[in-house]
Amino acid sequence: MYLLDIFTISANLTGMCGISLPCGFSENPRLPIGLQLLGKPFGEAPLLQAANAFEQATTWHQARPSTK
Repeated sequence: MYLLDIFTISANLTGMCGISLPCGFSENPRLPIGLQLLGKPFGEAPLLQAANAFEQATTWHQARPSTK
């Protein structure tokens, strides 16, 4: 689990804001893939606008992985 944190903790250590969005699935096995956006410190507004625009342009946030 420590190695998984290495890719997400950098934003917290530098004071940057970040958000993660679903952006697809791998081929086989069908696993979810996330898109991580990072912004300036206290730059939540443009970051949330970009995340909202991505979700409006795609349908990945509605997709569910198969349970088979």
